[in-house]
Amino acid sequence: MRISIIISALVAVLVGFGGSVAIVLSAADALGASEGQKATWITVLCLSMMVTTGYLSLRHRLPIVTAWSTSGAALLAGVSGTSLEVATGAFLLAALMLIATGLVPMLERAVSRIPGAVASAMLAGVLFAFVADAFRVVPGAEALVLPLLALFFVVRLFSPIWAVLAVLAAGVPLAMVLGLAQPLWQGGLPPMEIIVPKFEVGAVLGIAVPLYLVTMASQNLPGFAVLRAEGYPVPGRSILLVTGAASAISAFWGAHSSNLAAITASICTGPDAHPDPTKRWLTGPVYATGYAVIALIAMPLVLLFASFPPALIAVVAGVALLGPFIASLGAALAEDAHRAPAAVTFVVTASGLSLTGIGAAFWGLAAGLVLVVIESVLRPAPR
Repeated sequence: MRISIIISALVAVLVGFGGSVAIVLSAADALGASEGQKATWITVLCLSMMVTTGYLSLRHRLPIVTAWSTSGAALLAGVSGTSLEVATGAFLLAALMLIATGLVPMLERAVSRIPGAVASAMLAGVLFAFVADAFRVVPGAEALVLPLLALFFVVRLFSPIWAVLAVLAAGVPLAMVLGLAQPLWQGGLPPMEIIVPKFEVGAVLGIAVPLYLVTMASQNLPGFAVLRAEGYPVPGRSILLVTGAASAISAFWGAHSSNLAAITASICTGPDAHPDPTKRWLTGPVYATGYAVIALIAMPLVLLFASFPPALIAVVAGVALLGPFIASLGAALAEDAHRAPAAVTFVVTASGLSLTGIGAAFWGLAAGLVLVVIESVLRPAPR
């Protein structure tokens, strides 16, 4: 054990939690969750990170760290008119799809065959509203928002990872100085009440399927790539089964998907964690311990965030998702062959279209895939 192992693991926890917790809370707000249910959601997710990371890293002696689906939370934050009970049913179905993917390799291959441009365009459409909101909140909150945006873009030149945390660290005291927030750090534990899931067709197509797809396309598959890039074998079946089972269990407390980490995984898998690749798996137990500590203070954290002005939450969430938005939009438009389907997917998803109770993410993906099929059938053969 080296100090670099501890530092890398705790930095990964700080970046993963601090950079995206505002997005999870936005998702909970969209589903009408109470403060207690929000705290329960965060607590269960942290416990899921603790158990899945601890088990997988010890079982395989690999630097496998897990995270919640940030892109999935962004998807949920755009949902309207859906209760937490119905969303819980969708979470459970998405988890079962993850488990099925681990059991049936053909399903993983089928997901990977979805044109990357179309999948990236759907994700970009989901993230667009968050990034745009960071600028929509400027009128009326100029003194708070403009300095934070300036800070983000300056720090981002040196470290994109720390730029988001810099905004959060500076935004809280700035909001207090401006009289926009009076954070209350109260004790207490979340209620941890089980939510009885309800199943609706609209939620299956509008939440469960898109949640499964964005979790696979933007979290699990990139996470596999991070491990391979550092020369590690990828126990994909084990990862999908363990995170899928954890997602299924946590769904009963209103928490969405757990999955393999991607961005934060690179912090734990590289040489900065340990010069010996065979020792980097030790980041897993430290990472798991970090999330166990956060689980103990979830209720005070939620109450703290609840006291923040909406403009601050919008800015933190927006800048946290700017990097993934840029990457997904770039990937969507990079290929000439699928550029038109990708553009349509992005526009439909970003529009917020809702038909027959099914959300825009499904319709955007469906529109893009239909165009891919039409173009492949009708495109003239090269002469």
